[in-house]
Amino acid sequence: MENYLEAIFNLGKEKRVVRVKDIAKRLGVKMPTVTNMLKTLSERGLIDYEKYEYLELTEKGSGVGEEIDRRHHVLRSFLADILGIDLEKADEEACKMEHAVGAPTMDRFVLFMEFIQSCPRTGENWLERFEEFRAHGKDREKCLEHMKAFSNEFGGRIKDMETEEVSQDGT
Repeated sequence: MENYLEAIFNLGKEKRVVRVKDIAKRLGVKMPTVTNMLKTLSERGLIDYEKYEYLELTEKGSGVGEEIDRRHHVLRSFLADILGIDLEKADEEACKMEHAVGAPTMDRFVLFMEFIQSCPRTGENWLERFEEFRAHGKDREKCLEHMKAFSNEFGGRIKDMETEEVSQDGT
């Protein structure tokens, strides 16, 4: 069901109107299969749909579709940008993951990705920083403070390593 809502949500952003054949093509299923699912979605108040007409998401359906789309983008970003997985494969895997992971776990994962994207360099204790971020949200000042501490902490170590490397090369 979530695949249908996500497809309708994205088709609605791409086209003026969403039709059964567009959904069937997007999901790789037959039109009667789409029609059956649209009845279910309509009964649940997620879409406005009359047979042989265009359809659109209700406010409730749009909210669900938007959330599924957000999950997909976060997962795809993690897989492609952090793990270095090919974008096409990352997209395929994200689609599977977004439906398999429970809401609390997914919410935590989404927060983790938002944290990585907004404050990526926080030193060796980044898990503690993530816990702060999760508990209190994005705090630009805290992020800057952590980055400065990271810079101070590792600036000396970098110089030591460079000095050590030069002395090893020279002997």
